[in-house]
Amino acid sequence: MKGTVLLAAGGTGGHLFPAEALAHELKRRGFSILLVTDKRAEKFAGDFPADRIEVVPSATLTSKNPVAILGAIWTMIRGARHSDRVVRAEKPVAAVGFGGYPTVPPMGSARKAGIPSILHEQNAILGRANRFLGRRVKCIAVGFPQVGKTPNVPVIETGNPVRPMVEAAMRAAYPGRRPNEMLRLVIFGGSQGARYFSEALPPALALLETEERRRLSILQQARPEDEAALKAQYRELGISAEIAPFFRNMPEEISKAHFVVARAGASSVTELAVIGRPSLLVPLPGSLDGDQAANAITMAEADGAFVIQQAELGAGRLASLLRLALEEPERLSRMAQNARRTGIPDAAKRLADCVECVISGGDVTQLEF
Repeated sequence: MKGTVLLAAGGTGGHLFPAEALAHELKRRGFSILLVTDKRAEKFAGDFPADRIEVVPSATLTSKNPVAILGAIWTMIRGARHSDRVVRAEKPVAAVGFGGYPTVPPMGSARKAGIPSILHEQNAILGRANRFLGRRVKCIAVGFPQVGKTPNVPVIETGNPVRPMVEAAMRAAYPGRRPNEMLRLVIFGGSQGARYFSEALPPALALLETEERRRLSILQQARPEDEAALKAQYRELGISAEIAPFFRNMPEEISKAHFVVARAGASSVTELAVIGRPSLLVPLPGSLDGDQAANAITMAEADGAFVIQQAELGAGRLASLLRLALEEPERLSRMAQNARRTGIPDAAKRLADCVECVISGGDVTQLEF
């Protein structure tokens, strides 16, 4: 083994999925993997190729309640001490932080121990944890060019690493169709997106002609509490639909789609780009620092996606876009090609190159991708 690389990530899919992709690549190169995260990561841990997973106490100062603030501070102190012990025991050769407040204690411990460190930012705007940690690392690897430069720290556009199931989906060609054939429509968007799309799609679909609705085959993510009502609405509209709170292999479902409706989270935009599927992206209103709207810029400029703010997407406008998807397959095919051109399919290898470069004491700005 070449040594242990510490990967620190918040316990959500948006942070963990690119960390998982890097872990696979580093394992192929002979490194062992230590994942440091929080307890939310348990539902994703089964697919993560870590040799060891360490759950560190973590908290944020979001409450104004003095008791809650004191509790959060004590939790952060515990997390810092725990991280110090882990770093001393494991002696990692490098540390990579993927954002989220749980990364602060382990990345801080790595810095104190003199371990070469990298940050990876999935979104087009630096998150708060990465902004806080960004002055103390060898480089910041970014998923989108909109992040721009930061003072005194090199910024390297690696793209967002994607998991093996996404790599498998990338091999599927765009499924062509004629205007009179069935259109496969995939709709997803996390808990908040699932709620909005469950409310927005039925009224828009009701504005289509009966014959148009019969040409739709829908796969949609919905919250458990919305699932039964949404199924009933689609049955009443005569639409063939598969609805569930969770799909085990969403990248594969995306690869089967002619058109996708989704939020503009970093993972969603990245997967749509590398798989190459046309989409309607609806950024989450009020997303932190407006990152979702920024994430969608490259795809929109390339004409790989329609990007519409939620406040501007009424039932009539949504129905018009669905009708366009039904009637203009050649346009969707062009959008699919445009979307794929924006993707960086070898992002995991690029990020792994950065890791090996800082371990060896090299200059990441000299790497050629």
